[in-house]
Amino acid sequence: MLTMPVRQLGETERGAVMRVLDSDPYATAQVAERIAAHGLSWWRSDGRVYGYGARRQLESLLWSGAHLTPILATPPAVDAFAELIAGEHRGCSSIVGRADAVLGLWERLAGTWGQAREVRPNQPILATGAVPPIAADPAVRLAENSEIDVLFPAAVAMYTEEVGVSPLADGGGSGYKRRVAELVRARRTYVRTEHGQVVFKAELAVITPHTAQVQGVWVNPAWRGRGIAAPAMAAVVTDALRRVAPTVSLYVNDYNHAARRVYARCGFQSAGTFATILF
Repeated sequence: MLTMPVRQLGETERGAVMRVLDSDPYATAQVAERIAAHGLSWWRSDGRVYGYGARRQLESLLWSGAHLTPILATPPAVDAFAELIAGEHRGCSSIVGRADAVLGLWERLAGTWGQAREVRPNQPILATGAVPPIAADPAVRLAENSEIDVLFPAAVAMYTEEVGVSPLADGGGSGYKRRVAELVRARRTYVRTEHGQVVFKAELAVITPHTAQVQGVWVNPAWRGRGIAAPAMAAVVTDALRRVAPTVSLYVNDYNHAARRVYARCGFQSAGTFATILF
């Protein structure tokens, strides 16, 4: 039995929800941006938010949508969230968040949800609020609307390489292209092109008052090993700090040593550890 009830939260509790999110701004950025855009009313949002804790002292959250994200989830909260959803059909494509909560949740759900496609237990969260100590690549710039068709194959290649499946599978191509176009039109996508070909790309996939979260970092395979990644990332960080948010953050697979060296050169420092369960 649950020792403390889990309840779905609504707009009247938005202040309490935001206080929880603000206490861990790097790990909660994706959920914070969605709530800022759509609120907590279930008919407006693309996910539901559940709370654990006394009504006047909200302790932990669970975002349930395309992704399942536990937030500041203590072990008792993880137990309660797992009991809540264990009997439901899995509708999410991943569980992602702080490693201790994600791995604890998966330990409790694996028996009913079945085998995961991949478990990534150690993904360092990195952040910086300082202009990088290395020179920025002046060729890196915001992508233009006219370049969406040129950018799209690079975005597909990045996603497939990173996630392990194509975003075009199961008819997802049109939705993914809309997302690529939205980021370009919102001035969140950075590129470097050579002779009409994308050689570097990155996006500010998530923006909150606290941070701009970088995702989709990709170097064309033909250009890898030439030392373009660190100056290109320095350009992204410099512009994001000047134009968008007081910090820049991201998370990276622990085994991606090349990327981690690039981020270290750009001044990123540890802000904890994520984990991701992919289905």
